[in-house]
This record gives sequence, structure tokens and C-alpha cells, in this order.
Amino acid sequence: MNKRSPAPARTAAVAALVVAAIVVVVAVGAALSGGGSGSGTNHGGGKTAHHSHKQQVPVTYEVQSGDTLISIAHDTGVSVGEIEALNPQVDPQILIAGEVLKLR
Repeated sequence: MNKRSPAPARTAAVAALVVAAIVVVVAVGAALSGGGSGSGTNHGGGKTAHHSHKQQVPVTYEVQSGDTLISIAHDTGVSVGEIEALNPQVDPQILIAGEVLKLR
């Protein structure tokens, strides 16, 4: 019997590993950059709405289930730092639904 050389299998395994690594790098890069060119267009539109929304900042905000300081800052136009400064008694890691935060 002829014994086969494992070289082609090893070459294919290395090639598959390289392709998998490239796919992971591309996916992580896309996730960190915001998802690509379509997302950039939406973000630019969001900035315009964000500036006009900034003029109408409510005095308070009632925390909803699943809210984070970052999501509240994004929705209201008030920076996370400002929210923390106005609400020193609030633990930013544990927001409770129904809690009322000062925004101005």
C-alpha cells in the first residue's frame, strides 16, 4: 500500500486558520467602527437631530428598564459627565427603573 503524505492536509488546515483569522479581524473591525458606511450615514443624521434635540433638554429623566447612562446621554443630549455631576447619589453601574435623574 502507498502511504499518503500529510502535507496537503496540513497546508489546507493552515489556510483555513488564516482565512478564519481574517474573517474575525474584519468582523471585529466592522463592529468597532460602527458597522460600515451605511451606519456612518445614519450617525451623521443622528448628529443633526442631536443638536436640535439638545435645545429641548427636559429637566428630569425617568430611568426605563435597560437604560444606561450612555443611552440616556445619547437620547437626551446631556453628557454622561453632566448627568453624573447632577446626580451624585446615583450609582452609574446600577440604574433602577423608575429612578428620576436631573438633566439640568
